[in-house]
Amino acid sequence: MSQNRRNSRSRDAALQESEQLIAGRNPVLEALRSETLPDTVYLSGNGGVLRQISELAREKGIPVKMVSETKLSQMTGNANHQGAAASGSCGTYVSVEEILQAAAEKNEPPLIVICDEIQDPHNLGAIIRTAEAAGVHGIIIPKRRSASLNLTVGKTSAGAASYMRVARVSNLVSTMEKLKENGVWIYGTDASGTNYTDADFRSGTAFVIGSEGFGIGRLVGETCDAMLRLPMMGRVNSLNASVAAGIFIYEAVRQRQKG
Repeated sequence: MSQNRRNSRSRDAALQESEQLIAGRNPVLEALRSETLPDTVYLSGNGGVLRQISELAREKGIPVKMVSETKLSQMTGNANHQGAAASGSCGTYVSVEEILQAAAEKNEPPLIVICDEIQDPHNLGAIIRTAEAAGVHGIIIPKRRSASLNLTVGKTSAGAASYMRVARVSNLVSTMEKLKENGVWIYGTDASGTNYTDADFRSGTAFVIGSEGFGIGRLVGETCDAMLRLPMMGRVNSLNASVAAGIFIYEAVRQRQKG
């Protein structure tokens, strides 16, 4: 690839990112005071108004990431950011309790997808799209090291992110324990597990989908009730995270419709 084409792609990526950001101290403050909260706040300092932004964001459970002045300028397309920016959101987060309540209101056993550090927003968007189409009651993501409900996720989900219940939690392991207390069986996905068609998903079920590069984390894996695998008969040994999620989700749908 030529240097010009590489530079062009870099500019396109920077432009795409800048179009998803709110830049400037007052715009960020107003976003934090609105009903549709921003997804993540980016700061290049910590004094004065920036400290106020940081405290308000943390009070509302919104992650704050410290970046350099140069990085923030790059992210915002050299806008007058005044040391503050925030990423837009394509949806509103809910609690885990609301996900369980949604299943109860439909008189259905919960069907949940837990995304363990899925960092590619295109993958998260694709998972949300499939989950919404299949009637999944909710998706759970961690607050750290994960894609979130930004505009790329919304676009990739074809609008499904506006309807899907997504809970963003501080600790996946403790959340999984809470799900177990509510009768949900948690299945991890790993090549060492049993064949996915041998499991019964007609009762409360949650699938843990691991990150693109590292799979399921150790503690998360140890908290799962069982590990499942997809048969791999080609030369590659893994599937894209969103494709794998779709297979597991629709196997649960098939079993539940069959009764």
